[in-house]
Amino acid sequence: EIAKAVQAAANASYRLPQTVNDSVNQVLAISISSMRAMQSQLKALDKEIGRQVENIPNTLTSVPGIGPVLSAGIIAEIGDINRFARQAGLAKFAGLAWSQHQSGMFEAQHTRLIQSGNRFLKYYLGQAALSLVRCDTEYRRYYDLKFKEVNKYQHKRALALTARKLVRLVFRLLKDNRLYKPA
Repeated sequence: EIAKAVQAAANASYRLPQTVNDSVNQVLAISISSMRAMQSQLKALDKEIGRQVENIPNTLTSVPGIGPVLSAGIIAEIGDINRFARQAGLAKFAGLAWSQHQSGMFEAQHTRLIQSGNRFLKYYLGQAALSLVRCDTEYRRYYDLKFKEVNKYQHKRALALTARKLVRLVFRLLKDNRLYKPA
């Protein structure tokens, strides 16, 4: 059905010789079947990740908006939480810390995020923060507050700061091995 719709759109836009038309139809059918196969494989992988996470005592899934896939990714990238003495170390490991520019008594106010850090953990925390903004009113208010503070790069900045706030929550939940209770 999708292939027929694409074929009809292609026929309406320009005419192809019959020999080319048959090969285009075959390529479209193969591409669509491979996309469907990949989608079914992704669903199977998500289910398997969910089953594997159920076997691990996991405190992160108690946070609304963080599902088994994000939780498994965050835990896998962090490894042993006891490697970090403070949440600032975990934030720096994730690449959610800001560089310092200072000289004598001067300290710059507007600095950039550090470029180093675990990019996969940064991705998972960013996705989890985005999900939390949708599901949790406290994180939504925080995101909105940070969004309104500046005129440039509003979403990116607000999301990074929300992810940084999430790092503090993740650190405490994993360190104390407790469930999330909203304030």
